[in-house]
Formats: sequence, structure tokens, C-alpha cells
Amino acid sequence: MSSEIAGKRLFVGLLAGSLAVLIVFIAAIWYLSEHRMYTYQRTILGLGGMLALAILLLTALGVGGLVLILWKRKTFPFFHSITNIAINLLFPLTLQVGKLLGIKEDKIKDSFIEVNNQLVIMKKIRVRPGELLVLAPHCLQYNGCPYKITKDIHNCKQCGQCQVADFLKLKEEFAVNVAVVTGGTLARKYVKEFGPKTVIAIACERDLTSGILDSYPLPVYGILNDRPNGPCQDTRVELENVRSAVLRFIDRR
Repeated sequence: MSSEIAGKRLFVGLLAGSLAVLIVFIAAIWYLSEHRMYTYQRTILGLGGMLALAILLLTALGVGGLVLILWKRKTFPFFHSITNIAINLLFPLTLQVGKLLGIKEDKIKDSFIEVNNQLVIMKKIRVRPGELLVLAPHCLQYNGCPYKITKDIHNCKQCGQCQVADFLKLKEEFAVNVAVVTGGTLARKYVKEFGPKTVIAIACERDLTSGILDSYPLPVYGILNDRPNGPCQDTRVELENVRSAVLRFIDRR
């Protein structure tokens, strides 16, 4: 079993576990509404239970669709929206279930990013270079650099003390849009400004996860950064992974 597959299975397994927890919770509500409440209380809980049951069925269908897509390695358009709804609904519970099992939150988010990337790849997206946006985190910039590149990456003086110059070269080579951001607010600003059809985002587990979930239905391919000096300072990224992702999505014809 490859580590990549094992990584995906972690998130999918916890997602299924969260669904099981939700089923038990709704079953408990249903039981109370039938056996432990006064008539008016049973009516209120019964209505709530019916709504919860509808949500549960939709969520179960989404989780089942995700398993089918990953198992068959084939995309099924019918499941796209339902799967996203299921993930968004269950994600907070998934983190709590993982916490109870002693699994680190970053490990769960890392697994989720792998699942997301596989889903994006299976869509076989091809866009023109100008329709692709590469978002890099500002922590890639040398911590002592006086030049502000979040407003304009061309303010980089290409001194070689960090990897920002490499992203400028990537922009020039492939004619894709590249922006350096400080967080979700600025990332959303650039998404609105460039109007991309696909995004390649480099960040830590926390920022990538929130960005992927918030951006749907815009496809976001996530690449984790390296943090040799701790979070948010002089981080690095495997540039070949970024380059490979660009080549995967752009149509150079």
C-alpha cells in the first residue's frame, strides 16, 4: 500500500466514522421523540428528526460517492456537489473524531488535501495559462526583506535569499498569473481580480484546508510548504511540484 493511498484512507475513514456518529445521534433523537417525551415535544423532535434524516441521507450519499470516485479512480459528475456538501458538513466532526482517536489535526488535514487533489486531477482540467492562478504564501519571502511583494510580486529584487524569484520565473515561462498572499482575504481578492478557472495554492495544512473548502466549486490544487524555521517564517516549497502542477493544468497548444 503506498503512503499516498494510506493518506487518503485516513480522511475517508474518519469521514465515514463521523457519519456513523451522526447516525447514532439522529437515532437517539428519534428514540427520545418516540418514547421519552410529551406529545408536543415528540412532534417538535419528530420534525427535527425528519429534517436531520434528510440531511443524513444526503450526507451518506456524498460519502458513498467519494468512496466510489476514489475506488474507481473515475469522476462521476452526479456526485460532485453532493460529495462537497458531505465533506463540508462532516469536516468539523471529522476533526473531533480524529482528536478522540489521538490523530493530529494537521495529519487529518494533510489527508484531506490528498483526497481533494485526487478529485481535482480526475476532472482532467485544462485551461489557458491566463486562466490559472498560482497563490504563494508571503512566508516564502525572506523574513528580513524590506520589499512588499503581496501588492505586486514584481517588487521582488531577485536577490536569491528566498524562492519568490523562482515564482517570477514561473510566471514568465508559462504566462500564468502568480500572486503572493498573506491569508484568505487577500487570496479571495486575487481570485476575484484574476477570475481563474483553476488555482494552485501553496500553504500550510490549515490555510490550504480552509481555502479549498471555501473556494468550491472553483478547483484548488493544494501543495504543502516546508517549514524548516517553524510556521510563517522563511518557509520553502518543492518547486518541481509547483512546476508539475502548472504543466498538469495548462493547455499549451
